[in-house]
Amino acid sequence: MVLIARANEGDLTRVGVVAGRAVGSAVTRNRAKRVLRTAMRSLHGSVRSGWDLVLIARAPLPSSEYSEVVEALLALLRRAGLVLAS
Repeated sequence: MVLIARANEGDLTRVGVVAGRAVGSAVTRNRAKRVLRTAMRSLHGSVRSGWDLVLIARAPLPSSEYSEVVEALLALLRRAGLVLAS
């Protein structure tokens, strides 16, 4: 997956999820987006506020386990410096 982050002027962190045709059929793309949304929801409390995030699903995502998706998303957020220190 790909993460695009940009600071916004508010106190909320907004998240958008995209899956292109390269990911697969419509059913596969929708599943990939659902998995990404659920993974982000589970990590939302540990993400800094005031950011607009776009998550772009890539082809291997639909066949990945949920735990792998959460780990990969957490790694991307850490790399972008968006995870709150705890």
